[in-house]
Amino acid sequence: MGSELYLSYSGAFMIGLLGSTHCLGMCGGISASLSMAIPVGQNFRARQSLMLLGFNAGRIGSYMLIAALIALVSTQAVDTWAQLGTALRSVAGLLLILMGLAMGQWWQGIRYIERVGGPLWRRLAPLTQRLMPVQRPYQALLLGMLWGWLPCGLIYSTLGWAALQPTVPAATMTMLFFGLGTLPSMLATGFAATSLQRLKSNRYFRQITGALLIAFGLWTLPFLHIPQLT
Repeated sequence: MGSELYLSYSGAFMIGLLGSTHCLGMCGGISASLSMAIPVGQNFRARQSLMLLGFNAGRIGSYMLIAALIALVSTQAVDTWAQLGTALRSVAGLLLILMGLAMGQWWQGIRYIERVGGPLWRRLAPLTQRLMPVQRPYQALLLGMLWGWLPCGLIYSTLGWAALQPTVPAATMTMLFFGLGTLPSMLATGFAATSLQRLKSNRYFRQITGALLIAFGLWTLPFLHIPQLT
């Protein structure tokens, strides 16, 4: 796989940042509800911050765990995985294009892909109810760890890149930086849910971010690959 193009950590961060409007729809509601469940009073901001940080730490931790599991499989079958490298990169690029189309509200075909994770999520979803209402930071952390398995086309596309990484730590770091890219919006939706909701609903903002994701997806397709400068 030495000739394959790997997604840089900065690229993973940008995918998370650009796609975070989608995250607001998938995870923003639960993030905002954590803040609203905290009684207004002394140390409100500190408690709010702990809740939001705990939830997002758990969520990003799950992304990293999934990437590590995938990478463990890939490193045990290096020769076979190397032959699949081009196909995996193509899938990752196509998923980014589908994600961009959904973000721009041009076509919601990504929802069919997200159904792949439906059976697993149906088993995990009842566990999230047992943590409600969230009153302690550790509950927020556990909820985030479960929420990280929510079926999401944006996560799947980045996991496709993580699967191409040459080592388990590299795959894990790819998802860490992706998660960090989603973090600003996810924290902001907890602190300023109303303002973020307006941004999420802005047609032009969604179309610009969708177009950027599509451009990135097209760039990653093997038949459109532009060699990196050395």
